[in-house]
Amino acid sequence: MSYKQIKWLILILPTITIGVWEYSRHAFLLPYLSMEVGNFLSPVIVFTVTIIFLLRLFSLLEKMQEELRRERAKKVALLEREKLARELHDGIAQSLFLLSVKVNKFGRQYDLELKEDFQKMKQTIQHVHEDIRQSITNLKEIPDSEEFKCRNTISRYLDELQTNYQMEVDFQWHLSEERLTTKEKVELFACIKEATINVVKHAKTDKIWILARETSSGWLCEVRDEGIGFAKETTKAHGFGLQILQSRAAEMNWVLTVQKEQQTIVRIQKEDT
Repeated sequence: MSYKQIKWLILILPTITIGVWEYSRHAFLLPYLSMEVGNFLSPVIVFTVTIIFLLRLFSLLEKMQEELRRERAKKVALLEREKLARELHDGIAQSLFLLSVKVNKFGRQYDLELKEDFQKMKQTIQHVHEDIRQSITNLKEIPDSEEFKCRNTISRYLDELQTNYQMEVDFQWHLSEERLTTKEKVELFACIKEATINVVKHAKTDKIWILARETSSGWLCEVRDEGIGFAKETTKAHGFGLQILQSRAAEMNWVLTVQKEQQTIVRIQKEDT
């Protein structure tokens, strides 16, 4: 049923109801009903029909208006995503590419190709460029219209991680969607993404474990690897990524711990209050 049809039904249904009632009353029921009883029943019947039919029509109308509002909001969001992707491509991505070309030219000119600091700088520029390109790709993709599903979103991201970086991922997710609010899902995904990117960039390993489970007092999520870990001399190199994780965890009142045993473990934990 279309939006226009619902509006017309809302307008004419009470009129049709009273018309059919009055015709039936005078044509068939007059010998059985007095004028007083008929006059009393007229508003009762109109009110009953209104409750039964019009409320349902109003519900359909409100549902259609809500769907229309969502479609408009989705369209606006898509336009903003496309605009942001274009600005990233035309601005930062192009500048990083130009910077990479100049750095390579500078290295060849002054014979810096074998120097460790120069290689680290080149790798940093390359990683940033790859991150920007991945962000542009994500912005251009049409997001699912379904409710944000944390497990599905992380699983798709890990598939991309395995494809782009040849990483082996052991993914064990035993945390129900109902235990997380929408904001918690978004922030937890962002934390997992930041932790895995740190592993890719710095840990010098090709395998990651991602585990999540419920606990007696809340839940916890871990990102593990068997890479070089967080040695004291490399703390500064990892500092910015860890600061981002700490900031996100603190904002959500989560407990973040980073430890090195046989594996490096980044653990995010929430205690129910």
